[in-house]
Amino acid sequence: MPSSLEGRNVVVTGGIGALGQVVVARFLKAGAICHVPSRRAAERPACWGEGQASIVPGVDLTDEGAVGRFYDAVPDLWASVHLAGGFAMAPLADTSRADFLRMMETNAVATFICCRAAARGMRKTGQGGRIVNVSARPGLDPRKGGGMVAYAASKAAVTAITLALAEELKNDRILVNAVAPSTIDTPANREAMPNADTSKWLSPKAAAEAILQLASPSNMEINGAVLPLFARA
Repeated sequence: MPSSLEGRNVVVTGGIGALGQVVVARFLKAGAICHVPSRRAAERPACWGEGQASIVPGVDLTDEGAVGRFYDAVPDLWASVHLAGGFAMAPLADTSRADFLRMMETNAVATFICCRAAARGMRKTGQGGRIVNVSARPGLDPRKGGGMVAYAASKAAVTAITLALAEELKNDRILVNAVAPSTIDTPANREAMPNADTSKWLSPKAAAEAILQLASPSNMEINGAVLPLFARA
C-alpha cells in the first residue's frame, strides 16, 4: 500500500474552525483531497492555498440523513477526521438536562454518526482506511472535568466510541484512533483566558501533525490509541 496521502480523499469535519483550518492545510500540503462538511456556507480559508479542498454547506453532523448523503458523495474515501464539536464549562448546579444532552449530541452523537458513515464508505472501497476522532484531556481523565461535567462525559464517550470501533473495524483494515488535546492555542481561547500562560498550550500545528500521522497510510499498526496531546499543560 502506498504510504503517501497524495490524491487520497479525506473528510475533515470542523475544517473551517481554528484548528480545522490548520489541519486541512496540512493535509493539502501532503497532497490529499479534502472534503469539509459545514452547517452553513463559508468562505475558503486563505491558508488552504490552491490545494484541492471543497466546503460542502448544509450538513448538520447530528442529522443521519445529511451526513449519509455527504459521505456517499465522497469518492474512494480513505480517511475521516472528526474535529467538529463543542465546549461548555458550567458547574453541576448550573448544568441542566438540556445542557448535558446538547454536549452529548454535539460531541458524542456527531462523532458516532460520522464514524458510521465513514466506515460504510471505506468498506465499499475494500482498501481499508483511517478514522481519527478528537477526545480531550477530561475524556481520558474525567477528574480533570470538574466544573465541566457535561463536556467531560461527552468526550469520555468519544474515547469509548474510538476504542470500541477500533476493535470492531480492525478486520476491515480500518484503523480508528483519537487525539486528546489539552487547551489549544486558538484566538477564541486566548480571548476567553487572557491571563493564562499560553506557552503551555498546544499549538494547532502540532495537533495537525499528530492527526496527519494517524490518518496516513504509513500508519499501518496503530489502532485503538487515544493520543495525549497535553503540551506543557
